[in-house]
Amino acid sequence: MDFLNAIVAFANFVLVPGTAYGAQLALGALGVTLIYGILRFSNFAHGDTMAIGTMFVILITWGFQSAGISFGPLPTALLALPFGIVLTGLVLVGTDKVVYQFYRQRKVKPVVLVMVSLGVMFIMNGLTRFIIGPDDQRFADGERFIISARNFKEMTGLDEGLAIKTTQGITVITAVIVVAILFWFLNKTRTGKSMRAYSDNEDLALLSGINPERVVLYTWLIVAALATVAGTLYGLDKSFKPFTYFQLLLPIFAAAIVGGLGNPLGAIAGGFVIAFSEVTVTYAFKKVATYVMPEALAPDGLLQLMSTDYKFAVSFSILIIVLLFKPTGLLKGQSV
Repeated sequence: MDFLNAIVAFANFVLVPGTAYGAQLALGALGVTLIYGILRFSNFAHGDTMAIGTMFVILITWGFQSAGISFGPLPTALLALPFGIVLTGLVLVGTDKVVYQFYRQRKVKPVVLVMVSLGVMFIMNGLTRFIIGPDDQRFADGERFIISARNFKEMTGLDEGLAIKTTQGITVITAVIVVAILFWFLNKTRTGKSMRAYSDNEDLALLSGINPERVVLYTWLIVAALATVAGTLYGLDKSFKPFTYFQLLLPIFAAAIVGGLGNPLGAIAGGFVIAFSEVTVTYAFKKVATYVMPEALAPDGLLQLMSTDYKFAVSFSILIIVLLFKPTGLLKGQSV
């Protein structure tokens, strides 16, 4: 029985939150890897793209809620999500036309576009803070839990309860659907095949009659959808704060690079590697150890390798190790 309690405790604090966080990072890393693979630069504004997309969803959600519109047991934000994606798409396409296109036409080096994206990042961050404010914004409504710890204890008779939040279930299901649609689009549609051809060999793609501006347009629209979905799922699961999304840039880039930059499958794998590394290293294993070890050997300390304050240091450490020993990532992508 104690062994089962240990498994439940581990699932409650590591497996379930790690899976949800991994799905959020995977969606964020997919956006980064698409821009790197097709537009040939590292977009440092991606974290704040997620923030501005989530901001649109929150504002529309508040509008729905004030009008008495809800989604029953599910968060109203899911109804607002398509509108947020459209608005974010307009922002990204507009930014490309006003900013990135100028440099792309002059065929500047990728590092110049990276520096430009830093400028875009600060502008987006400032706009988000100005419009919605710098503080935490909670916008999740509907049923809080799919299964609560109390109900789990009553069903199983165990001392340890397993709680699965509605937002965690929605995160995983939504991520699976979005990834399936993305891979279908890239592999089965004419536009998706054009994007892959452009990514593999730009010159050959141009000789084949592929319109580069059309490829760029679809790339930004897909990235807008991925960033808005990832940002909204993260905000629903935790809370929305513009500065948090700026901080998320590190684990998202770490996920993309660890998996293999430019490789969509690698981005997904990297998201879960980074998420489970962060959650596992910062989890206090005292409760699990108490269940499985004899009472005489029960630990006094927390058995925590690192404080949760240092979780981003885990991402940074893994990123450095991968860059030193396998710069193309776990699933072979482009070296940084």
